[in-house]
Amino acid sequence: MSGSTTQGSSVKLTLGQYLASIRADRKLTLRQVEEATNKEVSNAYLSQIENDKIQQPSPNVLHALADIYVIDYSQLMEMAGYITHSKTRSHGQRHGRVATFANHTLTPSEESELMEYLKFIRSRKKTSDKT
Repeated sequence: MSGSTTQGSSVKLTLGQYLASIRADRKLTLRQVEEATNKEVSNAYLSQIENDKIQQPSPNVLHALADIYVIDYSQLMEMAGYITHSKTRSHGQRHGRVATFANHTLTPSEESELMEYLKFIRSRKKTSDKT
C-alpha cells in the first residue's frame, strides 16, 4: 500500500503526502522551503517527512511549514497525531473541516470539475440509501 489509509471508501493522505502536495502546489523546491524557514526545516528533513520516514515532526517544524504554506497549523498538528478532533456530531451537522483541495490553487475549470464529481458522488449515495 502507498502509505494512504483507507477507511470505508475514503482515502486519507498521510501528513507527508499532504505536505508534498501543498509544496508542489506552491511550486516550491525543498531548498526554497529550507531558505524560507531560515533553515529551521532542512531540505533533507522535509524530504524525510514527505516520504513518511518521519511521521511526527516537532510542533515547531509544523508551525514553520504552516506559516510558509499559509495553511492551518491545527490541521497539521492533528495529522501528526498531537491533537485529535472530536468525532461526535449530530446527523446533518457539518464536520467543520476545510475541503480537501481548499489549500490548493485550482483553476476555475478544475474547481468546476470537482463540484460536478461531488454532485455525482452524492447522487450515487442517495440512490444506494434508497435500496
